[in-house]
Amino acid sequence: MLLTEERATETPAGIDLAEEIARLKQETNAVILAHYYQESEIQDVADIIGDSLELSRRAAETKADVIVFAGVHFMAETAKILNPHKQVLLPDLNAGCSLAEGCPAPAFKAFRAAHPSHVSITYINCSAEVKAASDIICTSSNAEKIIRQIPEEQPIFFAPDRNLGRYLVKKTGRDMLLWEGSCIVHETFSMRKLIRLQLEYPRAELIAHPECEEPILAKASFIGSTSGLLKYVQGGPAREFIVATEAGILHQMHKHAPQNTYLPLPPEEACACNECPYMKLNTMEKLYLCMKNRTPEITLSPDIIQRALIPIQRMLAMS
Repeated sequence: MLLTEERATETPAGIDLAEEIARLKQETNAVILAHYYQESEIQDVADIIGDSLELSRRAAETKADVIVFAGVHFMAETAKILNPHKQVLLPDLNAGCSLAEGCPAPAFKAFRAAHPSHVSITYINCSAEVKAASDIICTSSNAEKIIRQIPEEQPIFFAPDRNLGRYLVKKTGRDMLLWEGSCIVHETFSMRKLIRLQLEYPRAELIAHPECEEPILAKASFIGSTSGLLKYVQGGPAREFIVATEAGILHQMHKHAPQNTYLPLPPEEACACNECPYMKLNTMEKLYLCMKNRTPEITLSPDIIQRALIPIQRMLAMS
């Protein structure tokens, strides 16, 4: 009996997905890169776990023939830009990003054309086409360091995250022109629920990602990138932390510093809005199927790859 196309893409019943993923990885000489915001099961089968900067660096260095990116679309595109002759797979092509979607390339190019004297420093959470129209790419880990290398007299246009941009303006003293974009996860954290948590856990430190809204950042003991937050909880005397970023990072926090208590900061609504809906589109089953079927694959035009590579290489050099 012939299987329908729908049935042919289903996972066979009873198989161990972790074992099958490991087998396929060896057969195809693949490497699995996973962001900290992925489900814990995916993090546990990944070869490399990191934030955007670390994953960009490791993608540039990999000797694997196939890159399987357990993250979102712009991250897989970055891996393809850095490895144009390798196959790059993404478990779910619908795994996008609100920041990238809020900064369409035509509007970005038009804004740049209207401000020709500004150097554009663009957060890595953007499409390949926007990267190709940028001067320098940055991540939350290296943005401050990159901005401090730009001459004081040079005006800067920062896109697409306004919250990260405002934080960097305060940190560096640079009066940057900001694109009005935001992350759907980091802008939903509740100040009311933060106060309630702090009353319940008076010794807990609030740590926050700089994509959060300014009122949350103003109350944080420490502000840092995802990897910076992970490093912070492993040192110092504090043993209780309220964590204002995507809840996926708590898996690595528990693994690296299990002696601590971690409290994810809830959103205002009674929902799982502190979890990125795009990141969570990737599942173990989709990861297995994409490795088995070698699709969905990220494809970019040679022109976009060539132009987008330049600002990414500038980022890596300046980091």
